[in-house]
Order: sequence, then C-alpha cells, then structure tokens
Amino acid sequence: MPLNSPADYRTALRRLDALAAAGVEGNAPLEAEFRELIVALDAYEGQLGLLPIPNLPTSLAEMIELKRQQMRLKQKELAALLEVPAGRLSQILSGKRRVTLDLAKRLYERLGIPSDFILKNA
Repeated sequence: MPLNSPADYRTALRRLDALAAAGVEGNAPLEAEFRELIVALDAYEGQLGLLPIPNLPTSLAEMIELKRQQMRLKQKELAALLEVPAGRLSQILSGKRRVTLDLAKRLYERLGIPSDFILKNA
C-alpha cells in the first residue's frame, strides 16, 4: 500500500488514528491493517525526511500522559478536570496507585480514552 501524495498520507493517518482509538488487539485483520499502515507511513515519511511516528502508549499511565500533552494541560489542571487530588493523579501516573471505577469512567468521558484500553490496562 504505497502512499503517493499528501492526500494519501492524510487519509492513512486518519485511518491509523481510528484503528488506534478503536483498539486492534485480538482482531487479526485490523492488526494486519494497522501494521501495513505503519509501514506505509514510515516509508512515505522517509521519502520526505520526517521523523517516524512515536510508539503508541502501552500502559494506562502513558495514555493519560499522552492525552494530557495533547490537551496542553498541566498535571494539576488534568487532576481538576478528572476531579481527583493532584497527589493521587501523580501516584496513578507513577504506578503507585490503581484507577478506581469512577476515575475510569471519567477517563473515558473526559479524555476519550477507549474503554477497552482502560479495562485491559487498569
């Protein structure tokens, strides 16, 4: 699946984002499509001299941190958005504390983290 134009590249990026948001783990055809898109995007970016796509988060703490950065929030602002004390959020991000069911619901509703990702990584 070679990408030949900026329009192809944008379409492939949108599809990759959709697959990442939906979660492809356990679905062989979607996993194959996901890998194929990554290879095609890397090849196209290599032609342009762009940096490769960074690795996707593999833990809930990494996903929360990614969403915080995307929303351009400070950790304290994210804690307020999620209605948790800043210290508790810090403990969750460092892996010292687990996510409660109420917080998992807020992560889904307010940050858009897919529920299956939360369940698999909580």
